[in-house]
Amino acid sequence: MDKALFLIFHGFDPNNGISKKISYQVDALKKCGMVVHMCYMDEKNTKKRIIDEKVIADYGNGILSKILKRTDFSAISNYVKDNQIDLVYIRSNHNANLFTINMVKKMKAYGAKVVMEIPTYPYDNEYKAQGISRQIFQDKIFRNQLAKHLDAIVTFSDYDIIFGKQTIKISNGIDFDSVKMKATTNDTLKELNLIGVAEIHEWHGFDRIVRGLAEYYSKPQEYLVMFHVVGYFFSTGIENEFKKIITDNHMEDYVILYGKKHGAELDNLFDKCDFGIGSLGRHRVGIDKIKTLKNREYAARGIPFIYSETDSDFDSKPYVLKAPADESPIDIQKIIDFYKNNNMSPIEIRESIADLSWKNQMRHVIEEVLIP
Repeated sequence: MDKALFLIFHGFDPNNGISKKISYQVDALKKCGMVVHMCYMDEKNTKKRIIDEKVIADYGNGILSKILKRTDFSAISNYVKDNQIDLVYIRSNHNANLFTINMVKKMKAYGAKVVMEIPTYPYDNEYKAQGISRQIFQDKIFRNQLAKHLDAIVTFSDYDIIFGKQTIKISNGIDFDSVKMKATTNDTLKELNLIGVAEIHEWHGFDRIVRGLAEYYSKPQEYLVMFHVVGYFFSTGIENEFKKIITDNHMEDYVILYGKKHGAELDNLFDKCDFGIGSLGRHRVGIDKIKTLKNREYAARGIPFIYSETDSDFDSKPYVLKAPADESPIDIQKIIDFYKNNNMSPIEIRESIADLSWKNQMRHVIEEVLIP
């Protein structure tokens, strides 16, 4: 039975969205018949690198520990050697440097196939938008060199080549056991409830919905449209700006901010709502082609939705409304008309993405890398 090491360079919190995705990927590899180990950082007391709850390196505290966690990967490469790992699946932290290159070279020398997933590509503009471009200064210098030593780069985009390396193109998957389908069919004769769920960044473009609502309500309306925003804001600045857009446009009665919700609370909100709001501002960070988790969650929930990027899994689906990738307010009447003309039931929408299970996506990686 083949062995895999899933390597991340940050912490692991089962309640965190990214960590949940990683858990689904690890479980999917297991369902594909692999023995899977996961390596992550624990920084609660001292900075420790952990594999399967066992500490493989303890860097202590202080300045030296901060340096070592970014430069000392010998415990990982030794683990690959000692445990005869067949596949190393690295989740990129945009940390290409001489030390990560050396780690990959060692793992390859020990007989492992090594792939690296780049969750979002291109990503330079995201760092620029957040004012932290300096954090990937080294990455820009060394990422092409790192890519040369990889067997492939895993991407959720449509790029055939990234940093000079052939890609394995997969989709963000869905763990259907963890996503509850919408259980109710609401009476939408007099109102429509929109829902947007995210860790909210400027590229989600939720402000376009608020401005669209302002235009919609600039005339007397008998049909009520509400926007339910679920999730934390990435920064106080983004939150304050979004709230100002709401107040400046007098939309306080039509936009509800819930903060982060999960479990039964989130399920109940989806039951209350009818139409999903995906990303409407990816153009702000120079991204066109992307396969977001949120689009897949809305489909798994069984609700129609809107987004503005290019997503080849959904662009032609009859329950998807495409918005222009620009700064125009979203046409709320168009959403209403689209929703009223949608004839697909929640189960039909959910079943339309059965092939997007994480097991299918991760099997594709295995077949590309391990099967001759």
